[in-house]
Amino acid sequence: MLQQRKSPLLFEIFYECQTTKARTSRMTLIHHHVDTPVFMPVGTQGTLKGILPQQLEQLNCQIILGNTYHLGTRPGLNIMQKAGGLHNFMNWKRALLTDSGGFQMVSLLELAKITEEGVKFKSPYNGTDCMLTPEHSIQIQNIIGADIIMQLDDVVKTTLTGPRVEEAMHRTTRWLDRCLKAHQRSNAQSIFPIVQGGLDPKLRSECANQLIKREVNGYAVGGLSGGESKDDFWRMVHLTTNILPKTKPRYLMGVGFAIDLVICCALGIDMFDCVFPTRTARFGCALVRTGQLNLKQVQYRKDMRPIDESCECSTCKTYTRAYLHHIVTVETVACHLLSVHNIAFQMKLMKDIRQSIQEQRFPEFIQQFMLDLFPNKEYPPWIVNALEAVNVTLL
Repeated sequence: MLQQRKSPLLFEIFYECQTTKARTSRMTLIHHHVDTPVFMPVGTQGTLKGILPQQLEQLNCQIILGNTYHLGTRPGLNIMQKAGGLHNFMNWKRALLTDSGGFQMVSLLELAKITEEGVKFKSPYNGTDCMLTPEHSIQIQNIIGADIIMQLDDVVKTTLTGPRVEEAMHRTTRWLDRCLKAHQRSNAQSIFPIVQGGLDPKLRSECANQLIKREVNGYAVGGLSGGESKDDFWRMVHLTTNILPKTKPRYLMGVGFAIDLVICCALGIDMFDCVFPTRTARFGCALVRTGQLNLKQVQYRKDMRPIDESCECSTCKTYTRAYLHHIVTVETVACHLLSVHNIAFQMKLMKDIRQSIQEQRFPEFIQQFMLDLFPNKEYPPWIVNALEAVNVTLL
């Protein structure tokens, strides 16, 4: 069946929530299928810090991220080509998504200069100049071979206002057309355009309306989760998903806190990614439905319970909070053990969201989730507002 199809991405919606904009669906990609809503762990250098690809499979992780900018710089295209792409290089048999390198315009801004041609970087590895154009970004991603690849977009700081935001939005659309033209493997890889426009509803709407005129298999919402207020954040997501077509997947870039995942599923997002679960593990923090446990804290020194009694992960089945307290941020194995748990937590959360949508009880799931986080019912106003926008009232 996969050989006969014309598109490298098939998107089937199975269930739609009758109250919110949430839905469950399946993306069938060249390397693997992906059940959505999905959280995608980030393996910047072709590896998740602290977890083996085989362990990710055991955690039922269907898709992960790689970073175009970093992989294109090191190990570089020659080695990537010799290996036959990132799937072979890292021995990952499931789906991959690569970002375009555009985000580094913000994170490495002191090393980058942006013009209409592209982004000129100083390599953080050896200080040499390298030019990332839309064409080059796609060339790198064609070699890396991910199932979903991102257009190069002009990224500005989320909190920025004024003419630079509008310039970046229009340039993102122009760069998309250059990316689509340069794409050599449209039978195997799908380019997702990225909706930009900062926190300006008019610019966001204009960008989304421009992008949906292009022939693509899915869309991303970019330029958020970068320090803006939560009220601005959810309003931009809500606005954008109202414009993007229902028939294609919608990916909200760089979002991974459990509370944001639940709310943005309700706002109609299908895909998420973030370094947060593995990064917070390295600081000794374990994710649970009531928030986070900072296992460095002395209260866990004699605590013989697992991180989470209801969690099925190998860490919770094998180790106590007391043991983890003893080794977190000191021994490298602690980073591994907590990363396994935190990824398992994210996978279980997304599975529970999918199941509740399927069983038409997603609004009740949201109510219970928020009550677990805020037992005193002192819900932050932005949460109340966001959920009211999709007809959910908290208990």
